[in-house]
Amino acid sequence: MSFKDAVAADIKNVFLNGMEFGEERTIIYDGQRYEDIMVVISGVKEKDRQPTVQDHAMGLYRVSATLHCSIDDLGGKQPEKGQKIRISTQGNKNFFQTFWVAKSDCELGMLRVELEAIEE
Repeated sequence: MSFKDAVAADIKNVFLNGMEFGEERTIIYDGQRYEDIMVVISGVKEKDRQPTVQDHAMGLYRVSATLHCSIDDLGGKQPEKGQKIRISTQGNKNFFQTFWVAKSDCELGMLRVELEAIEE
């Protein structure tokens, strides 16, 4: 077994394992729905937005998070910066949170997608 094969096996069997770090979520990206894929969502943070002088939308916050999943589970598609991605909430497959892709990387078949959203 090569190093790449060992890493690929570890991604599925450890990191994206529901008994370890992974959670089942449904993702909607680029018009496609990917049901019950294993993901790890980390670093969900809520920060104050930097309002401009002309901005009258008080009480809105910037939310950032990082999504990890297998590129194979998204049909081989790597999310692109600026695109919308919807992810079901934990425990409710019918409620989705909408994010925008801030950055996306793929190494050894594992996607690391930095997400942003504006919420009340």
